[in-house]
Amino acid sequence: MQTSLALHTDKYQINMMYAHWANGTHQRRAVFEAYFRKLPFGNGYAVFAGLERIVNYVSSLKFTEEDIRYLAKQEEQYDERFLEELRQFKFRGTIHSMKEGALVFPNEPLVRVEGTIMEAQLVETALLNFMNYQTLIATKASRIKQVADGDILLEFGTRRAQEADAAVWGARAAYVAGFHATSNMLAGERFGIPTAGTHAHSWVQSFMSEQEAFDAYAKVLPDQVTLLVDTFDTLESGVPHAIKTAKMLEAQGKRMKAIRLDSGDLAYLSIQARQMLDEAGLDYVQIVASNDLDENTIFNLKAEGARINTWGVGTQLITASDQPSLGGVYKLVEREENGEMVPTIKISANPEKVSTPGKKDVYRIVDQKTKKAVADYISFPDEDRPRNGKKLKLFNPVHPYLKKYVANYDAIPMLEPIFVDGEQVYDLPSLDEIRSYHREQLALFWPQYLRKLNPEIYRVNISQKAWELKQKMIDSYMAAEPEHDE
Repeated sequence: MQTSLALHTDKYQINMMYAHWANGTHQRRAVFEAYFRKLPFGNGYAVFAGLERIVNYVSSLKFTEEDIRYLAKQEEQYDERFLEELRQFKFRGTIHSMKEGALVFPNEPLVRVEGTIMEAQLVETALLNFMNYQTLIATKASRIKQVADGDILLEFGTRRAQEADAAVWGARAAYVAGFHATSNMLAGERFGIPTAGTHAHSWVQSFMSEQEAFDAYAKVLPDQVTLLVDTFDTLESGVPHAIKTAKMLEAQGKRMKAIRLDSGDLAYLSIQARQMLDEAGLDYVQIVASNDLDENTIFNLKAEGARINTWGVGTQLITASDQPSLGGVYKLVEREENGEMVPTIKISANPEKVSTPGKKDVYRIVDQKTKKAVADYISFPDEDRPRNGKKLKLFNPVHPYLKKYVANYDAIPMLEPIFVDGEQVYDLPSLDEIRSYHREQLALFWPQYLRKLNPEIYRVNISQKAWELKQKMIDSYMAAEPEHDE
């Protein structure tokens, strides 16, 4: 069993660490920021997740003797003194992060890492791995929640997930965004997520008849009976046999919970099944649906009048199949030079890839009258606005002439200190607290920002000072490198 995650990194991180060490620059200070450039799924927001795993990773980050032996065998032939440095390694930097469950947007820092260049470089790969995947799944789950609000949502994706970690942490991310339970027992055990399950088609096939299978299951689990009714013929066989089992339970003073549909025309079948159940006096029996569901199929099924109360969502959620990666990046924004911290910028031929230099804070600007979010505001830590509450200029960083002014607002700091000088200062909240925070975050936004299709674009603004520094550094670079002019 792998117990150390120190080598859960890309080789170039180790090679850069080694090169810094060999050049004597490994103790220089640096600031990195992790963010994404584009919202997934065409959504109006993303849901930040992955912080708990990042915290656990950083807290226990060390190189084992097994790790050192493996590194010693690499073709780079790392100096033994460098390997000894790794033996003594402990993260002593400072990390700020969004809270899990926060609604987040493109080009704003989600995690900020400050430390030596060596330690800040090492954590990049794992941090992005955890943040990218869990944020993606939480966002997908939140989209599903938006179209099925009021219904029960079950995460059923384990067997289609990309390995065990994805299944377990994906189940957690879905729960953060409002799902009610998971089929994954390990996720239930590890995180306290409620678990849910029915039975497979193989259960029915293993008996001489469907009725015998249903009755046998009900006798063993009389308080947890949800019957899968589509093994042979949903309306001619499955539902009638389920009704008989439900009547048997009623005679024992019990109630069947639900039937499950897993194939066919779910809208038509659920409408017909609902009618059959109601006519049998079983209006309390719910209808569960599964079978490659996502926010789009659920939306369409509802539009067709489907009588479904509970949705079991698997493959499309746990793999985020319509966009299987978030694309989060980790960029150097400040570095130490002659004992001073100076901003640095990444220039690209792709304008959207040009980074914003300097260490930055993020504030959510909330109108004091409506209690709704107006914009997110990115500024340097030494700027008074928006902390002082004075009138704030919001302008489009691509088209600066598009601007507005806001007053009478609350500026909510979004980046929380997690580690300070290597010590954890943040108490990880419970999952219920994270879910509650996510609901509070949703309540801050007008519906047009949350809708599934063609959402309104939420403002993410940078301060005048940050914008001017960025333009100055771009101009300086372009003047020094005229061949890059286009």
